[in-house]
Amino acid sequence: MEKFFAAVRNMFQVPDLRKRILFTLSMLAVYRLGAHITAPGINKERLIQVWSEVGNTLLGVLDLFSGGNFQTISIFALGVTPYITASIILQLMTTVFSSLKRLQEEGEAGRQKINQYTRYLTVVLAGFQTSIVARWLQAQGVGPNTWGFLFTTVLTLMTGTIFVMWLGEQITERGIGNGISLLIFAGIVIGLPTRGVPQVMQRISSGDTFQILGVLAMIVALVAVIAFIVFVESGRRKVPISYAKRHIGRQMVGGQQTHMPLKINMAGVIPVIFASSMLAFPQTIIQFIQFDATQPDSWRYKLHLFFQQFHGGDPYYELIFLSLIVLFTFFYITIIFNVEEVADNLRKHGGFIPGIRPGRNTAEYLNTILTRLTTVGAIYLAFVAFAPQLMLSGFRVGRLPFIGASLDQFFSSTPGLSWIPTGMGYQFYFGGTSLLILVGVAMDTVSQIEAQLVMRNYEGFLGAGSRLRGRRA
Repeated sequence: MEKFFAAVRNMFQVPDLRKRILFTLSMLAVYRLGAHITAPGINKERLIQVWSEVGNTLLGVLDLFSGGNFQTISIFALGVTPYITASIILQLMTTVFSSLKRLQEEGEAGRQKINQYTRYLTVVLAGFQTSIVARWLQAQGVGPNTWGFLFTTVLTLMTGTIFVMWLGEQITERGIGNGISLLIFAGIVIGLPTRGVPQVMQRISSGDTFQILGVLAMIVALVAVIAFIVFVESGRRKVPISYAKRHIGRQMVGGQQTHMPLKINMAGVIPVIFASSMLAFPQTIIQFIQFDATQPDSWRYKLHLFFQQFHGGDPYYELIFLSLIVLFTFFYITIIFNVEEVADNLRKHGGFIPGIRPGRNTAEYLNTILTRLTTVGAIYLAFVAFAPQLMLSGFRVGRLPFIGASLDQFFSSTPGLSWIPTGMGYQFYFGGTSLLILVGVAMDTVSQIEAQLVMRNYEGFLGAGSRLRGRRA
């Protein structure tokens, strides 16, 4: 701990680093200030009532990435969601359009051009999403059914989204860490003392022994999951790379030994976000379908009954959710890591893997390693997403065929296990997606600060000779 506090002191002794940290904190303060400014014309009482009905839909996922702004329909209601969507779309499009692929390979100039396209696409997506949000607010009775409300809501939320995008880019360029990630991080952290801690204190103050033991079990489980996330996110598979000696002019270059670090979890939190969004779409769409409760045989009523049970804790939901995480993990990594391209670049620069022939054999070797790492990473993501959700939403074993009724009776009648079918009832931000974002962004930011300290001959957070590796290490 002494070395940690010494590193914190050193952070503010370096003028440039101190300036960057203070700038980052000031931009985050501006972002949180905007969260308290509500869009004009919003009926707050009706909004609270509506939100209690739609919290488990796609809107809950949007609220997570907006830092709670969507729940209050503040001027930053959409947060960084359009920007993230635009970035993912352009990243996927580079594999389809050769012109974008060439831009990506042009270095800094190409990166700036792609960033410009990302901004344009963000504005388009923001306009489309804010129009849908404004119409939804009118349909739910949160705002007046007038063209004036529609126009002002779209204009306000679009402006807020563009401003949030600008804040994130300013933090990335002039601050410390990745700006967009830090905005999401700040939104999740802000919700813990205001909404998470009171829930825990309420259970402790109840005096119920099982409630207190449940809180302790949850804390132990969260600490274990966080430690597991840090361990896996820091894991690397080092592929040895050798460069042959060659003459460039009159100089002999090459002949060095290095390695290619491949992360266990190369996909980050993207597969979990994709899977959550995919499963939240049906619950969101069902909100717009009207039904008559007096006609239980109608397809609309049956559809509502089905999706009332199809959410976290339902065995069928969890099975599809975990399957989608594994599927999207493999899909996303094949997009961002092209083994044939990597093998070709190694061959062009005179590099090779010892014992493996350059070219096709190298690509096959890298593909084998990548498949194994992706399998482990997909299982890891599925576990991290499911374990906290098991404690929050439970696992309704009664819905399982054949053995469901007996298992439900066993868990319900066994002290200490009665929470399994129902969960502990905590809010969404304690889930696996939140933990992955919090830990990943924290590791990235701390590793960048440590790199700045080490570069200026200061000890990092772990002391001399140690480095904390973030997701981009």
